[in-house]
Amino acid sequence: MDLFMPIFIATVVIFGFVKKVELFDAFTAGAKDGIFTLLKIAPTLVGLIVAVNMLKASGLTDMLVGLITPITDSLGFPSGIVPMVLLRPISGGGSTALLTGIYRDFGPDSFTGKVASVLAGSTETTFYAIAVYFGAVNIKKIRHTLIAALSADFTAAIMAVLTVRLLLNG
Repeated sequence: MDLFMPIFIATVVIFGFVKKVELFDAFTAGAKDGIFTLLKIAPTLVGLIVAVNMLKASGLTDMLVGLITPITDSLGFPSGIVPMVLLRPISGGGSTALLTGIYRDFGPDSFTGKVASVLAGSTETTFYAIAVYFGAVNIKKIRHTLIAALSADFTAAIMAVLTVRLLLNG
């Protein structure tokens, strides 16, 4: 496994020589395009980071968890993952921190830990992905994408519980 990257780089270089590609020129052109892409999406990322931090600081997340938890408890949905379900579409880093906390509080092999693991692997940071990818190509109308993506996140949360309960003997 340690040799994967050197072998990959050597393969690219050899392939470039065989195809008679100016490797350094191609590399610098790609780096230049990457910098322009970064500059193009940076304002969107800064805005998203500020919005996520304001959401956390406002206490809105805690209020939503308090409102949703009685409903999820009655449906057999582990209340320990409710904060993660709410934060995952917004912040990958924040949801990973919550995942670590779930492992610490409930254990990675507990029902809650298993559901959180499946959830982490089957959902996306929806708002981040939309901001970055749509911002990079200047798409402003995201309504249908947002509805579809949040519906997929909601479905993934339900399926995570069902998967662990039915397939992993949760």
